[in-house]
Amino acid sequence: MYYLFGTTDVNCWGGKGLGFDCYKSRDLIEWDGPIPAFRSPASFWATINFWAPEVHHFNERFYMFASFKADKRYRGTQILVSDCVSGPYEPLTDGPITPSDWECLDGTLYVDREGHPWIVFCQEWVQVHNGGMYAMQLSPDLKQPAGRPVLLFNASEGPWVRRPAWPKKNLQHHFPTYVTDGPFLHRLTNGTLVMLWSSIGAKGYAMGIARSETGQVTGPWRHEAEPLWAEDGGHGMIFCTFDACLMLTSNCNYGMRKLII
Repeated sequence: MYYLFGTTDVNCWGGKGLGFDCYKSRDLIEWDGPIPAFRSPASFWATINFWAPEVHHFNERFYMFASFKADKRYRGTQILVSDCVSGPYEPLTDGPITPSDWECLDGTLYVDREGHPWIVFCQEWVQVHNGGMYAMQLSPDLKQPAGRPVLLFNASEGPWVRRPAWPKKNLQHHFPTYVTDGPFLHRLTNGTLVMLWSSIGAKGYAMGIARSETGQVTGPWRHEAEPLWAEDGGHGMIFCTFDACLMLTSNCNYGMRKLII
């Protein structure tokens, strides 16, 4: 069975967040759902901007990494947990796993060759101007950091990345801004560790590939000169179909495409 997760909110940029839904399919064409995967409990710390849920199977349980925010609190990645892939999911801890005083989003799980779990996430341009991509090792139960965040690269290091038209360029004492968004890690059959990540390219929202020169999550990371997906698509993930075809999903108007990397 294939599973697809997404926000319940028509406009997750504004208004109170409700939660996430799940859909399931055997052929990627016909889908059953929505199935309520997560509904925000009254005690939940976040109230707005529920987005970017992704689910990982780890240590015989299912973990959802998703972005949340609340008024007067920084955006962060919260980890949710369930014994069933479709949920319902509940918060693993009382707050986000990303640093509490950082504006963060789009955390993804990566498990290294030694079995150690890591979260790879973005520190947002709204706080640091030149968005940062970080990796942080987690405890085996995913409940707390097992080390300090390690800077992998800044958004402007991507050769295909462009400075967006916002904020307005004529503001006094304004710094150039560059966006990091949507990391996802995948190890190729030849052992190469690649990262999909998104930013603003020459044609708008785009997705590029970086490759770890050491095969380790800490890099260093070498960026492809041109984006993998140049227009109207980003925040991608990779999955393998039942007939061993590698597929790329994207937050765009086209859904998914066959992938060769």
